[in-house]
Amino acid sequence: MEKTATLNLRVNPTLKADAEAILGQLGLPMSTAVDLFLNQIVLTGGLPFAVSLPAVPAGIDARGMSEEEIREKLRRGYEDYRSGKVQDAASTFSKFRDSHRK
Repeated sequence: MEKTATLNLRVNPTLKADAEAILGQLGLPMSTAVDLFLNQIVLTGGLPFAVSLPAVPAGIDARGMSEEEIREKLRRGYEDYRSGKVQDAASTFSKFRDSHRK
């Protein structure tokens, strides 16, 4: 099939770099991976994977909590923060990515 159409996308640069690293290990250029994805959409008549919201653990699902319960969880979280028992998300995700790279 002739490839003459152009697709321009804006994506998160870190996500792109991480995906390219994995695709490189598979020997696939990004354009081939996108072409495979688009072909699967056509073949399946939709996204080739399930799209759903993750299940929320009851302990953090605010929809079933009273205002008092929410305030108590926020208070405990703030105390943990003030006492240094927490890490910021950026450094936590950075450590996770570093420890899971091949």
